[in-house]
Amino acid sequence: MALPFPALVARGLATEKFRLLDIGCSGGLDPVWRSFEPRLQAIGIDASVTECQRLAGLERNPDIAYVPGFVAPSADRRIDLSAGPAAPLIMEMRDRMSFMRTREIREARLRQASTVELLRNNAWEMTGLADPERPLVAPDLLAERGWTDLDYLKLDVDGADFDILRSFAGRFDPLRVIAVQLEVNFVGTDGADEHTFHNTDRFLRAQGFDLFRLDVRNFSSRALPARYIWPTPAETVSGRPFQGEAYYTRDVLASHRTAAATALGPEKLAKIAAVLASWDVPDAAAELLLARRETMATLFDVDAGLDLLAAQTQSQRRRPLRYRDYMATFEEDQPGFYRPEGSIPMWERLKSAWRGYWHPREKRL
Repeated sequence: MALPFPALVARGLATEKFRLLDIGCSGGLDPVWRSFEPRLQAIGIDASVTECQRLAGLERNPDIAYVPGFVAPSADRRIDLSAGPAAPLIMEMRDRMSFMRTREIREARLRQASTVELLRNNAWEMTGLADPERPLVAPDLLAERGWTDLDYLKLDVDGADFDILRSFAGRFDPLRVIAVQLEVNFVGTDGADEHTFHNTDRFLRAQGFDLFRLDVRNFSSRALPARYIWPTPAETVSGRPFQGEAYYTRDVLASHRTAAATALGPEKLAKIAAVLASWDVPDAAAELLLARRETMATLFDVDAGLDLLAAQTQSQRRRPLRYRDYMATFEEDQPGFYRPEGSIPMWERLKSAWRGYWHPREKRL
């Protein structure tokens, strides 16, 4: 699914590549990154040998490679799968969830399932796996392949995610990484080494990144299963926040990031804007374009870029307004920026009125 604004940025990169490392690439690269082709270069790593072989057979971009292997913080740290594919606490927590009960119900069928079906059921450990005695170290793999520059790191391995992330400590700046996407856990202890959102967030902020999007996935317990959101057993329409997807990039406009921002050239800044649009955060991309208009203008038509971002924001309109006209409607405080009064359910109106009665100062704020 190519997006217009990232494609505009890609055309302006000339000979510059958009380099992506996808650790846990089962299912393939997110189609949104195809917007950068033919400037896209990627390495996908996955513990499933059969899935890497399948993806390699389908791939048509010679600059994209799929590498089978478990990933670890160091080469001498073998992968122990005896207790399950994830950390003990996460294994304990997920066994309480309804999707694991569905896995149990389907177990006999899954033994005969294809790789694609196994991955749809998140049963990657039932596919042909790489040698756990010979793990890969991601930064070392990049060095071996001559990658001295990396734009985007995506990480989702259902296990040692936080340990793998920390193997990049001190390497984000030398590699000139601009964005990180990873799965996070909302369950766990307060331990400093636990793969939890609060530890991930603290670590990445210390490495110079800021959070721009956070998706929360709820999972119901097997005690009272809720309806699944997707056609496969995974997150549910209700339940506790269990896992999610966190998206971090360089906030080059923040006062506390000024020093790091000066090290990024026009291409990196343009890629940040394209990444933000790919994450469906076009407002942050537009903010960057306006603040760095002269810099961006060396690569592409900034006004055309703003129009594309405005159109992305107006996905519900058949004929989206151009950026300048769209902003004019906001300055006029037009009704289109508000939820129609008649569409608000009665229970929500009563709740709002009750809150306004008991907390009048909160209403003024």
